[in-house]
Amino acid sequence: MSSAMHLASIFFTMILVDNYVLVKFLGICPFLGVSKKLDSAVGMSLAVTFVMVLATAATWPIQTFLLTPVNAAGELKWDMGYLQTIVFILIIAILVQLLENILKKFIPALYKALGVYLPLITTNCTILGVTVLNIDNGYNFIESIVCAAGAGLGFLVAMVLFSGVRRKVEQAITPECFKGLPITLVAAAVTSLSFMGFGGIIESIFGA
Repeated sequence: MSSAMHLASIFFTMILVDNYVLVKFLGICPFLGVSKKLDSAVGMSLAVTFVMVLATAATWPIQTFLLTPVNAAGELKWDMGYLQTIVFILIIAILVQLLENILKKFIPALYKALGVYLPLITTNCTILGVTVLNIDNGYNFIESIVCAAGAGLGFLVAMVLFSGVRRKVEQAITPECFKGLPITLVAAAVTSLSFMGFGGIIESIFGA
């Protein structure tokens, strides 16, 4: 497989097959909390994607050159991998604080719409999951950035789709016992099931 096809395979797999929300079930808190309104869902998704890509760009070299560097023979010079989670969360927190200040100054309407969910991006397991799994999968820097961009776009797709589903559910006649969170979870499960069919399509196109 050519390099371009390999990168395309990673990108579309992250969107459709290994969607971090609908397949890996990471980032469920903002997925359920911010998807009621389309504009808030899109704003949150773009914010998450922005932090995800920047966090990947920052954490990959730190992991590779500072925490677990290797010599020319492929042997570890030293191993501080046990600091990975702490360092990664610290970097993500700094990036979220930067994003929060930017939105507060330049896009106050979106800042107010996102509310408490904006600082919660710091503890969004989707972002931490992407940065850690990029390392675990052995991706190089370019592959990691492509994976993060695909995961961010997959988050956007999941949020937008579920926002539409929730609007339909709210307009439907729902049994009393299913009103509120139960029908929301059922709708999320059905939306997740709809992504299962993409696995064969991606495999037939990219052979991965």
